[in-house]
Amino acid sequence: MNLLDQIAANKQKELAEIKKRVPLRDLEKSQYFSRTGISLSGNILNPGKTGIIAEFKRRSPSKGIINSEARIEEVTTGYSRLGASGLSVLTEKKFFGGDVNDLCIARKLNSIPILRKDFIVDEYQVIESKSIGADAILLIASLLSESSILKMATVARSVGLQVVLEVHNEDELGKLNEFIDITGVNNRDLRTFNVDTGLSLKLAEKIPSGFVKISESGISSSTTLKILKQAGYDGFLIGERFMHSGDPVNSFSGFINTLRKEYAED
Repeated sequence: MNLLDQIAANKQKELAEIKKRVPLRDLEKSQYFSRTGISLSGNILNPGKTGIIAEFKRRSPSKGIINSEARIEEVTTGYSRLGASGLSVLTEKKFFGGDVNDLCIARKLNSIPILRKDFIVDEYQVIESKSIGADAILLIASLLSESSILKMATVARSVGLQVVLEVHNEDELGKLNEFIDITGVNNRDLRTFNVDTGLSLKLAEKIPSGFVKISESGISSSTTLKILKQAGYDGFLIGERFMHSGDPVNSFSGFINTLRKEYAED
């Protein structure tokens, strides 16, 4: 069993317990459930923003602890203040050290869209995402069947959530549907955790028109971002590049300043 399968199996076990404690009807009573979401795709395309979805991530199975000291309050408000188009918050606990409470805190303090980053395998999690204040969810094509993606994306649209479909090869683009808003190419293979940003370049022209395109993982320099932008990507999900720093907000600021300087010189 590879790591992705292990994560999915653990998620199913966790969900069985959560469903016993918190029925769907309780999720729908949340203060956030009737809230109008903020468009992640719209913010990515907003020329006044950076196009960057800045991620809060404590650890990963491949890198271990990335940053155990960073506080969700300081990091997310800093990213927002400096022009992030959106926030990505890990909520998977066992393998990534995340928590749904992190997203709730980020929601209270920020007025930009928040992507819930987790391994979503059940419609219950779609409703749960809405209840904790997310504006968008991530569906992983390699983890889900085409019919499951359609079903969950339909539910997401019905409750006002946008959907990012994450793909890792050309075949997975066949799982796109009319309820998907954003196509994300993950440069990290979730089965081996190897990273290759060349994958985004390879798939750039394969993504059907009508979807906002983002590149995820392994974007460590402004040069790489510019190359991906020229290839047709609208947005970029970046986490470890900033979170590895002792001061993620300062790291984000430096990255943005370098990027703007380089564009001004072009």
